[in-house]
Amino acid sequence: MEDFEKKLSITEAMEVEENGSDSTKIIHLLRKFLGIQQRRAETYAKLKRGFSEYMVSGGELAYQQLCSEITVEFNDCSKQVIEMESLFMHPDYCRVDLAKILRAVQTQEKQKLHLTATIQMLKKAGRPSERLVSHENCRYRKAAEHECLHLHEITEATGTEDAEANAEYDNALKEAIRGVQDAVTAINEHLEEIRYEIAALETE
Repeated sequence: MEDFEKKLSITEAMEVEENGSDSTKIIHLLRKFLGIQQRRAETYAKLKRGFSEYMVSGGELAYQQLCSEITVEFNDCSKQVIEMESLFMHPDYCRVDLAKILRAVQTQEKQKLHLTATIQMLKKAGRPSERLVSHENCRYRKAAEHECLHLHEITEATGTEDAEANAEYDNALKEAIRGVQDAVTAINEHLEEIRYEIAALETE
C-alpha cells in the first residue's frame, strides 16, 4: 500500500511538472523536500524513543529491529532527495543553487546520523568506571561466595588510568553531541533558505 502511495505521489509530482509553470514545479519539489525533512525528524524521534526504551529494558532484539527499520527509512529519504537534486540540475529547471542546498542538507544529515549512532554506542557501553563486571571466569568455593578475579589493589596508576579512560569517554560523548547540534543548526539554516525561496516564488 505504501509503495502504491509513493508511486501515486511521484505520478502527481510528474503531472505538476508537466502541466505547471516553472515556479509552480519548483515550489512543488521544494514542498516535497520539506515533507521529507519532516519525515526524517519523525524518524529521529522514533529512534530516540526506541533507544530510551532499550536503555531501560535492555531488549536487544527490539532495538536491532528498530535500527533496521530506521535505516530503511533514512535510505528512502536520501534516495528521494538525490532524485530531486538531479532534477534541479536538469536543463528544464536549471537551478544549481537549489541542488547545492539539497546536497548540503544531505551531507549534514549523513553526519548527524553517524554521530547519533556514535552517541548511542557510547551510552550503550557506559563510562569505563561504571561498566558492569562479568563474573563468569571467577573461582567459586561455595555457591554463596566466590573469589573475584576482578578485585585488585587500587593504586595511583590504576586510578589515573580509570580517570583518563573516563575523561576520554566524556570528551568523545561531548564531541559527538556538539557535532549533532552543529549539523542540526546547519540543516535548519538550509531549510530556512528553502522556505524563503518558496515565499519568493509564490509572490512572483
